[in-house]
Amino acid sequence: MCQATVFLDGDKILEDVIQVRPTEEGVELSTLFEEPRTVKASIRDIDLLKHTVHLNSLEKAEENHEGNGQAAGTSTALDRTQ
Repeated sequence: MCQATVFLDGDKILEDVIQVRPTEEGVELSTLFEEPRTVKASIRDIDLLKHTVHLNSLEKAEENHEGNGQAAGTSTALDRTQ
């Protein structure tokens, strides 16, 4: 089987993930034997060879934008290219 390990901001948060689905609230993660859980994050990258999914926390991104004088939820051209 092809399960993945999910990392949030570099920290492992869940193993044996079988489905990753973007939602309005963040990213929904499903495993075989547990209820799906939603993480307030965006998908940074998915490596199919290494069976890993890397997420960026939406809460951390909002804090960074607020600290830089930007309104939460807005992005710059640099943000969209990363």
